[in-house]
Amino acid sequence: MSRSGEPWLHNEVAKRMAQRLPLIKHQPAHWVHWAPRLGGLGSQALLEEAYPQARVTVLEPQSQDLPWTQAQLQAPWWRFWSRPRDFGQTTSQAADMVWSNMGLHLQPRPADWMQQWAHRLNDQGFVMFSCLGPDSLGELREVYRQAGWPEPAHAFTDMHDWGDMLLQSGFASPIMDMERITLTYDSPQALLQELRTWGRNLHPARFPACRGRGWLAALHHAMQSQMASPQHGGRLALSLEVIYGHAFKAKRQIAVQSETQLSLAEMKAMLQKAPST
Repeated sequence: MSRSGEPWLHNEVAKRMAQRLPLIKHQPAHWVHWAPRLGGLGSQALLEEAYPQARVTVLEPQSQDLPWTQAQLQAPWWRFWSRPRDFGQTTSQAADMVWSNMGLHLQPRPADWMQQWAHRLNDQGFVMFSCLGPDSLGELREVYRQAGWPEPAHAFTDMHDWGDMLLQSGFASPIMDMERITLTYDSPQALLQELRTWGRNLHPARFPACRGRGWLAALHHAMQSQMASPQHGGRLALSLEVIYGHAFKAKRQIAVQSETQLSLAEMKAMLQKAPST
């Protein structure tokens, strides 16, 4: 589980993203699981099943997350046949794929993450990622707006802006799509408990201190009265926009001078077609 519990949503999104893997003809021999503590550990088994012969590197950009992730994913001593996994904050060997599940929208500087993805990939490599889109949490945002409270979450980025950011970070021809999901809960407490497993609020105007019991009771009452959906039998409804994206690393451009010398290997690399999706 994560710091606040198992992120059920993230593991479900990982399953849906894994269903897109057959669209990629390029079969990874080495893939990187990027920030699994943030994105949920469910991806690990899915990807190891999809690529049973591939080398795996589990990479945590935050050093404090690495021991926890390693402990969770380390095979027990008696499973001597288990596939070995590399753990770390960096990897020296360029990979064929970076897999990043439900973490990008939680980064204050997401372009930095994208540039690190590109740096970790070889010339044929690609990234697959998922994140929340701007139409997420609309019902909860309305509860806070009507009460005059600061936003419950920061604004999420549109998928077209993610595509532009990928292009600026060293990727080519990103392919983006999205789906809408509605989750329902039997109580405000159940909804808030699950929200805690999804990440954090990066809004600069978020409430900076701890709230009291009176405020929490008011929040529960407002959620129950405003978010209960007759369409869903009176359960509290919460809408999400989930964005999926993948992109191959952009080809290196060789500057052409008045006289340029290229090796035969460089010429062959330049003439190769980009991997198809």
